[in-house]
Amino acid sequence: MAQSRRLLAPLRLGLAALRWRPLGWGRGLSTPATPGTRLDLRGIFSPLTTPFTAQGEVEHSQLEENLHRYATVPFRGFVVQGSSGECPYLTPQERLAVVSRVRQAVPKDKLLLAGSGCESTQGTVAMTVGMAEAGADAALVVTPCYYRGAMTSAALIHHYSQVADASPIPVVLYSVPSNTGLELPLEAVLTLSQHPNVVGLKDSGGDITRLGLIVHKTRTEEFQVLVGSAGFLLAGYAIGACGGVCVLANVLGAPLCQLERLCQEGRWQEARALQLRLIEPNAAVTRKFGIPALKQAMEWFGYHGGPCRAPLRPLSEAQLEELHRDFSINGWL
Repeated sequence: MAQSRRLLAPLRLGLAALRWRPLGWGRGLSTPATPGTRLDLRGIFSPLTTPFTAQGEVEHSQLEENLHRYATVPFRGFVVQGSSGECPYLTPQERLAVVSRVRQAVPKDKLLLAGSGCESTQGTVAMTVGMAEAGADAALVVTPCYYRGAMTSAALIHHYSQVADASPIPVVLYSVPSNTGLELPLEAVLTLSQHPNVVGLKDSGGDITRLGLIVHKTRTEEFQVLVGSAGFLLAGYAIGACGGVCVLANVLGAPLCQLERLCQEGRWQEARALQLRLIEPNAAVTRKFGIPALKQAMEWFGYHGGPCRAPLRPLSEAQLEELHRDFSINGWL
């Protein structure tokens, strides 16, 4: 515990430097969940990108301008400092600063999920507490993966249990094997779903049978499953997922919310037609070209995308042409 306090010290200094409001102001601490209830994650979340200047500094004003434009889209909320936010390339103080600025810029009824995962359990606990103090409603905790060979179900259950025990806000598990090379094992998910402070899972793996099994096996636990990609959002809703955290929402947020509504209303033919038009653009800004493509597409649609932080590089001319084609042939450009 003493070591966790030592880890928290520089994070709290970072918040103080931002002239942040006193502890307890953020929704995660000021409005704790009522006993017996769980945070409602139903809906579409946009995992925000982090704008940078040409010199590689965080550009908070552009982030706030993006949020102003997103105010017209019926998102359930936002994910801050997830994969789309280039969180591995930001310092702990920068991560907290981004969360604090977003919390101040968005309405209180918009949920804020903050990426707090670190490689060590102690570091994750410290970052999670810091994110709660910065105003996050829940912590999105990615699997530690550097020593992935040692990340057994037992190790991951212990890790997440320790984090959830110490966290003042609800915890959402995050499995993104394309980035970590590690899928959160089914056994671990089912065990952790019984923890009172673990409210759900964001799964970006794309295995719809696995998602369906998780929904089925946790149906008595009030455990919520979020689809981690727009590419299989319709399939996720069909098997009982409660919503989605979709990179493509940074660009096509309104169509994704429309897809959610069509699924909720049982208008499956219309939902299928819309889903098919989203597959290629989604693939382009995820597994094909990644964050540089997402930020370029944001520029085309009137948002601030801008450069990535090194070592990520801009797209080549050939890649730009292919990216544009993936959007235009589906009627988005």
